[in-house]
Amino acid sequence: MGLGCWSRPVNQRAESQLASRYPEGNSSHERPAHGEGAERTMARSVSYVSAAKLVSMARGNNRLAIIDVRDDERSKQAHIPGSHHYASTGFAARMPELARTTADGKDTLVFHCALSQICSSVAVIQWQEPNASDPVRGPSCARMFSDYLSENKDTGIKNVMVLERGYNGWEALGYPVCRCTDAPCKGTCS
Repeated sequence: MGLGCWSRPVNQRAESQLASRYPEGNSSHERPAHGEGAERTMARSVSYVSAAKLVSMARGNNRLAIIDVRDDERSKQAHIPGSHHYASTGFAARMPELARTTADGKDTLVFHCALSQICSSVAVIQWQEPNASDPVRGPSCARMFSDYLSENKDTGIKNVMVLERGYNGWEALGYPVCRCTDAPCKGTCS
C-alpha cells in the first residue's frame, strides 16, 4: 500500500486543538479515545482506532484496507494514501462489491468520513444510509457493512474499524495525504 511515508511526526498543536473540539459529557457523541493504541468499541465488533494506531497497524500489513466514504469532498480534498473510495451516497448498494473487492486477502477494514464522530446508540440502531453532511458517515457505513458481514460470513474480513476524527483529524495531525485520482489510490504519493 505504500504506507512507509506514514511515519511522519504528529503535529502536537493540531492534536491539542482537535482534542478541544470533543467536549466531555456530550450526550450525542462521546469524546474519542486518544493516544497510542487507543481503541473504543462500538456495538457488535466495530471499534475505533486512533490515527497513530492505524499507522502502526498499516506498516507492512497488506491485509488492511482503508475505506473512505466521503462523497464530493474526496475529489475536492486529498485522501489517505492507499485508501479505497466508496461514497456514503449509495453505499448500501455497493456493499457486495466492497466485500468482493476486499475479500482478496484483506482481513481488516478501517472506515472514515470527514469527521467520523462516534455514533450515539440511536444512530447505530437506525443506520439509515448517511448523507453528505452527516458527521457519522464513516461509523454508519462501518455499522452497515458489519451487519452485512454478519449475514455473509464467508468474506474473510474479521475486523471492521472506524478512524477516530476521520480524514480531517488525520490531516490536521500531519499525517501524509494524497491528491491522486487513482481508484483505488496506489498509496505511492505523499
